[in-house]
Amino acid sequence: MKRNSLPFCCVSLWLVFTAVILRGVESAQGKYAQMLFSELFGDYSNALRPVEDTDKALNVTLQITLSQIKDMDERNQILTAYLWIRQSWYDAYLKWDKDEYDGLDSIRIPSNLVWRPDIVLYNKADDDFSEPVNTNVVLRYDGKITWDAPAITKSSCVVDVSYFPFDDQQCNLTFGSWTYNGNQVDIINALDSGDLSDFIEDVEWEIHGMPAVKNVITYGCCSEPYPDITFTLILKRRSSFYIFNLLLPCVLISFLAPLGFYLPADSGEKVSLGVTVLLALTVFQLMVAESMPPSENVPLIGKYYIATMTMITASTALTIIIMNIHHCGTEAQPVPQWARVVILDYMSKIFFVYDVGENCTSPQRVKAQEHKLRKDFKYQKKQDRHEGVTSQLSRNRNNDSDLKKKLNGHLNNSNGIQCENAKDAVNCCSCYKVLIKNIEYIANCVRDHKANRAKGIEWKKVAKVMDRFFMWIFFIMVFFMSFLIIGKAI
Repeated sequence: MKRNSLPFCCVSLWLVFTAVILRGVESAQGKYAQMLFSELFGDYSNALRPVEDTDKALNVTLQITLSQIKDMDERNQILTAYLWIRQSWYDAYLKWDKDEYDGLDSIRIPSNLVWRPDIVLYNKADDDFSEPVNTNVVLRYDGKITWDAPAITKSSCVVDVSYFPFDDQQCNLTFGSWTYNGNQVDIINALDSGDLSDFIEDVEWEIHGMPAVKNVITYGCCSEPYPDITFTLILKRRSSFYIFNLLLPCVLISFLAPLGFYLPADSGEKVSLGVTVLLALTVFQLMVAESMPPSENVPLIGKYYIATMTMITASTALTIIIMNIHHCGTEAQPVPQWARVVILDYMSKIFFVYDVGENCTSPQRVKAQEHKLRKDFKYQKKQDRHEGVTSQLSRNRNNDSDLKKKLNGHLNNSNGIQCENAKDAVNCCSCYKVLIKNIEYIANCVRDHKANRAKGIEWKKVAKVMDRFFMWIFFIMVFFMSFLIIGKAI
C-alpha cells in the first residue's frame, strides 16, 4: 500500500507546485502590466496623430472579413452586411523594452485610450451615426496597435434588376479617412481581397469574390489626395426560390391560354377562361413589381409577364371574333369562295378538323357532300322557280284532261244535270290549285331551312378550323418565350 501511494503523492505535489508557479508568474505579469500602463499613459494624449515627424504619413493597414449578408433590399438599394474590421498602425509614443518588464510583449487596453484613425464607410446608408464599437486593442512592445471591431454596415448599392431573378450584383464598400488626407494618413491593403474564410452561406446570394482596390482621389474642395480602399462584393442570386414560386406558375398558367381555343364554343366558358388567366398573371406581376426598385430597367421576369399577358389578351380578342363567326345565323352571307378553298379544303385537313361522322379516311365522301351543299345553295332559287312552274303546268294539264273526261261523261249520261256537274268540277279544280300552292310553299320552306342550316354548318366549321390554327400558333409562342427565358438563365 505504501509503494502504490507514493507515485500518486508525487504527481499531486507536482501539480500543486506548477499551479503556484503559474499564479506567481501571472501575478508578476499583472504587476508589470500595471506598471507599464502607468508609465505609458502618464502623459499620453489620444487627440494627436502619434508620429515623431509630422511631415510623414502614418500608415494604416486595413483588412475586411465578411461574416454574413444580412439583407439585400433591392427596392431601397441597401446592402446590410456583418463585417469584421481589422486596423493596425504604429504608435511612436507607446513603445517599451520588454526585457525591463519581465518579457511582457503585449497588453490589451480599451480602444478609447489610444489614438484611432477615423476610417469610415463612405457609402454608408444608415441613419445611425454612432461611434465605432469600443473593443479592446492589442498593444505590442514595438508600438504596433491592432484593433479588431465588428460592425453591421448598411451601404448603398446600385442594383441592376434587368435579368432578375437570374441577375448578378456588384456592391462596393468604400473605406477611407474622413478628415486626414493622404499626406497624413495612408491606407494600405492587408490583402488583395476581402477575407471570406469565415463567411456564413446565405440562402439567397452566392459570393463569387470580394476584390479590393486602392484609389487616390483629389476632390474639388481640397488639393490634397485622399486615399480609400474599395471592396467590390460580387453576388449571384440563387434563383430556385423565384423559379418555383414566380416563374413556374406563370409558365403553367400561360399554357392555359392556347387551350381556350380548344374549348367548345357552345360551352360558354372560352372568354371566361382567358379573363381568369389574365387576372392571375396580373397578381403575379404586382408581386414582382412590389419587390423591384422603380427604375427604367424592366426585369426579365417582368418582360415575360408582360409578353404573356399581351398574348392572352390577343387570344381573348381572337376568341371573341371566332365565337361571332361560330354563331353566324341565317342572316349571314355565304362563306366566300377563297375561305372555302383555303380554310375548308386545305387548313381543315392540315389541322384534322372534320364534321360529325367524318374522318381522315373518307375525303372523297366529304368532298362530295360539300360540293352538293354548295350546289344546292347556289341553285336553290332557280330550281325552286323552275320546279314550281313545271309542276303547276303539269298538274293543270292533268286537271284539265280529268275535267274534260268528267264533263264528257256527264254529258253522255244525262243532259239534265250538266250545269250542276260543271260547277262542281270547277270548284274542285280551284281547291286543287290552293292545295298545290300550299304544298309548294312548305317544300320551299324546307329547302330554305336546309340551305340555311348548311350555311351555318359551314361557318361553324370555319370557326373550328380557325380555333385549331390559333391554338397551335399560341402554343408555339408559349414554348418560344419559355425557352428564351431559360436561355437567359443559362
